[in-house]
Amino acid sequence: MTNITPRVEPDITESTRTLALQASDRGKRPQRSAWRLMLPTPTPWLVLGLVLAAVIALFGILGPLLVTDPTTIRDIGMTAPSGEHLLGTTQTGQDVLAQLAYATRGSLQIGLLVGVLATVLSLVFGIYGAYRGGLVDEGFSLLSNVFLVIPGLPLVIVIAGFVPREARGWWTIAIVLAITGWAAASRVLRAQTLSIRSRDYVAAARVSGERSWRVITVEILPNLLPVIASQFVGAVIAAILAEAGLAFIGLGASNSATLGTMLFYAQNGFALSLGAWWWFVPPGLIIALFGMGLALINFSIDEVIDPKLKDVRLHRRRAQRARRLERTNRS
Repeated sequence: MTNITPRVEPDITESTRTLALQASDRGKRPQRSAWRLMLPTPTPWLVLGLVLAAVIALFGILGPLLVTDPTTIRDIGMTAPSGEHLLGTTQTGQDVLAQLAYATRGSLQIGLLVGVLATVLSLVFGIYGAYRGGLVDEGFSLLSNVFLVIPGLPLVIVIAGFVPREARGWWTIAIVLAITGWAAASRVLRAQTLSIRSRDYVAAARVSGERSWRVITVEILPNLLPVIASQFVGAVIAAILAEAGLAFIGLGASNSATLGTMLFYAQNGFALSLGAWWWFVPPGLIIALFGMGLALINFSIDEVIDPKLKDVRLHRRRAQRARRLERTNRS
């Protein structure tokens, strides 16, 4: 007789209705709601990531309201951090803390806008194309393949270089980064949608005469929320890093302050050679910490997408507890 062991963790592409029916067939209520299954498990790494991202986001939102004008020029030259200027000043006497607050807000704006635009594009070209099938899917798939083949950073540099400097605002940079950063996520969503489209509950909804938009939003989209959330977080990280790279080579936003423009002006002001660490270390540290925070959040979301990662983590935790218990018994 074949021993069939039911799965402990559900697949993310399973319908929430199916999960509830499976639990009721076993004669017991599900331990967690369907929406709870889509949330990452609270771990120290997730808490650390949320704290880092929240602190930096609050600094970017509230910081400009609490500091002075970052463009004010003072006749004090470059000074080290002091009680009057907590992060020192630039060569022209501008307060570095004020510049950092406004630059953080600018980078967060670009990252959020790119994340939203890239996610929307990936949803349209990935989910809608795979659901419709036929020529629509073939055309969308061909377009995404073209964008995947083209190198991202050189394309961004070329597009940003053709935009006049006076018209190169933060929203222009965000649109350029979104156009060049949606293709990979679209391919992942297309593969997942092709798998879900053949499920019984999707076929039943289509046979019953449900509209296409309702089948996509009610039956397909909720099962892809963990994947979409992971892709959104990854798009925000990539956008902030790409904008910093563009600004560092002089192709950033001309009428707004970002962390990349701070590094650009610090380089032009010979901050490194002059030993003015307070000018270039804070923006680089903000980029690193915010990227680390979002990466830790993304790792926790990956456990929802692939339950095997959670099983590995739980197995390691049990093994550590067993080793501690063995050492305690020996002592």
